[in-house]
Amino acid sequence: MLRERVIEPELLDHADPAEARANLRDLVRINERFGGHGVLRKLLAKVAKPQQRFRLLDVGAASGDTARLVRSAYPNAVTTSLDLNQVNVDAASHPKLIADAFHLPFASNSFDFVLASLFLHHFTNEQVRQLLRNFHDVARHAVLINDLERHILSYCFLPITKPFFGWNRITLHDGPVSVRAAFRAHELKALGNGAGMENFEVEVHRPAFRLSAVGRK
Repeated sequence: MLRERVIEPELLDHADPAEARANLRDLVRINERFGGHGVLRKLLAKVAKPQQRFRLLDVGAASGDTARLVRSAYPNAVTTSLDLNQVNVDAASHPKLIADAFHLPFASNSFDFVLASLFLHHFTNEQVRQLLRNFHDVARHAVLINDLERHILSYCFLPITKPFFGWNRITLHDGPVSVRAAFRAHELKALGNGAGMENFEVEVHRPAFRLSAVGRK
């Protein structure tokens, strides 16, 4: 079942606002407690120093927990949160905007870094290559990716831990669906290279079962 990527509809895409917000709160809990934020910190440390000034575009920002993490770790940085869904981005701090990642409303080299966290797995391989090309164009220095690793343990994690954490209905459905749509390290690297980024480094993070990647210009 996990040998290849399988993309299926997620409940969040058509959820009412109250349940969508409950799911977003679960995602923040997962990131905080089970390694997602730790992976992001390591990823950012590869390209920036704590007091460095930089502008970062967070694509698919959802509730803006990434921007809050960046603001706490890099006080001189400015993170712009971008999402296509108004409900998702309501809780994000400014600057933020509603926009389509396939048609980014920015000129080339508008941001020092473009980040996509838990975003790319929603799309087909060809769409991922297109998105990565878009990100690479807008980024001055590097494209940063933080996403799921397709693995049987990450697939089973949410159902097994439901009695302890009381995950939302959408979380329980969409989590395993997202893992089935996620990547193996060699797949993500091939997509980055296929998007024209020859210098595209992919790292596996265990036990978080995450993949991170840096595509430098």
